[in-house]
Amino acid sequence: MNKTSERKAQQNLVLITTGSVKLEGNLVIPENAQGIVLFAHGSGSSRHSPRNQFVADILQSHGLATLLIDLLTSQEEAVDLRTRHLRFDIGLLASRLVDTTDWLAQNPDTSQLRVGYFGASTGAAAALLAATECPQAVGAIVSRGGRPDLAGSALGRVKAPTLLIVGGYDTSVIRMNQDALALMRVDKELEIVPGATHLFEEVGTLEEVARLATGWFKRYLSRNKAEGRGQREV
Repeated sequence: MNKTSERKAQQNLVLITTGSVKLEGNLVIPENAQGIVLFAHGSGSSRHSPRNQFVADILQSHGLATLLIDLLTSQEEAVDLRTRHLRFDIGLLASRLVDTTDWLAQNPDTSQLRVGYFGASTGAAAALLAATECPQAVGAIVSRGGRPDLAGSALGRVKAPTLLIVGGYDTSVIRMNQDALALMRVDKELEIVPGATHLFEEVGTLEEVARLATGWFKRYLSRNKAEGRGQREV
């Protein structure tokens, strides 16, 4: 029996309104959750991403709630499969993350939990940008194979401690993450997973991502909820 099955968890399909659309998400809250991690998918991925589901399962087994949400509607996903432009609309994705973060702050089951962002690929840039819009709400950020460079000037305004994880064979993305790290003025680290390519498909590499992410989130989300959570920077 794995740790996830040993820990009682509340699981729900949720609908979150953002603008004129509703987004679907899978919310899992373990008993005595220490924080909640909101997943920001990228590059055409969704809440059904097996890699993000794997990481979410590990986080849940360590007492962290998770929300895997589709940042695009099914209609938008169909368009993006043809045009591939919405996955790079960082402003749109970030605004939806902010609205989802507001929803978490208002939802009775999650309102007392500190929020972390787990961003993959272009979703990492959206997470970093969204974090600048609600700095009191977001306690930590983890990027997996991310494109933080796409957050542009927002990198210097991020206040949440940030961990960037990149595969050792993902050389071009390593350089992008190194450049982004240099622009950030928060607690920050870059972890390079040896033997991993961009999708961390090699044996043991995704497990290492989950281990690193768990440690980062537990360090920063287990603290008491910050005063003024949910307020946006103006």
